Amino acid sequence: MSFLDVNDLRVEFPTSDGVVRAVDGVSFSVDRGETLAIVGESGSGKTVTNLALMGLLSPRASRISGSAIMHQPSGDVELINLPSEQARKIRGKNIAMIFQDPMSSLHPYYSIGDQIIEAHQIHNEVEHEVSKARAIELLEMVGIPEAATRMRAYPHQFSGGMRQRVMIAMALVNSPELLIADEPTTALDVTVQAQILKLLRELQRDLKMAIILITHDLGVVAGAADRVNVMYAGKVVESAPVRELYANPLMPYTHGLLSSVPRMDRSHGTRLSAIAGQPPSLIALPPGCAFAPRCTFSTRVNGGPSLCASTMPPLVEHAPSHFARCHLEGAKL
Repeated sequence: MSFLDVNDLRVEFPTSDGVVRAVDGVSFSVDRGETLAIVGESGSGKTVTNLALMGLLSPRASRISGSAIMHQPSGDVELINLPSEQARKIRGKNIAMIFQDPMSSLHPYYSIGDQIIEAHQIHNEVEHEVSKARAIELLEMVGIPEAATRMRAYPHQFSGGMRQRVMIAMALVNSPELLIADEPTTALDVTVQAQILKLLRELQRDLKMAIILITHDLGVVAGAADRVNVMYAGKVVESAPVRELYANPLMPYTHGLLSSVPRMDRSHGTRLSAIAGQPPSLIALPPGCAFAPRCTFSTRVNGGPSLCASTMPPLVEHAPSHFARCHLEGAKL
């Protein structure tokens, strides 16, 4: 049985200009010990999807519907619209999140040790010294040298890579069953990026936890994920095991993403191709495929570009565990 099953998740933000449909009918599952990557351009709904699961969206500013079932030995728990008191008991214990910018996520006026200790004591009725020992243990686990001494340091005294390690330690202090990592390697150089990803793989193996990896970096996905969900304009447009997706992308948007990044198996001098145009406004989404105005394959559709513009294609399974949302015959690019 999977750890988390999400079904038809929808998140809307009413504004004076109209309703922003940030997440539009997203469904997926995550197994224990599995890494699911969620990729897509900025504004595709990746982060909002997971903030909804964490209960971190204001109920006064958003409308959330659908289902997200967390399977526990004591019984299933519905995460969507969970009362705030119950959500706080789950957040940081069963499900934890590494946020994109550690400098803005860590409090500048408190030492990193105090912040990790607080995260532990919220969910554990133990003495301060027990939580302190746990904090030192986690800092050592994530590779912070002289952890007992560095506990007294403040966030500004750490490099970007070290701050990210502190965020990982804080997220893991209560041994969560699911870790949501939102762009964990953004703004880090490639050496530190590789270290962080290696660390996450090792911690996942040791703690047997599931990971949802939110990123726009397809190079990171190739080395870190088991399965990939590609999102565009609030919808999942393709979902597949990582090797299958890279070898055989079935949705033109996925094809465009893969064509826009350098690859070792391409001949020297091959030009990268960008996806033309801009993502659509989430306030005024078209009735058909949201990617249609930017798609170079719509002329090959049986029914022509007008079908793409007027009718939303369903998410269809074209191969075992490989789903794509496209009107192309057999979704062959």
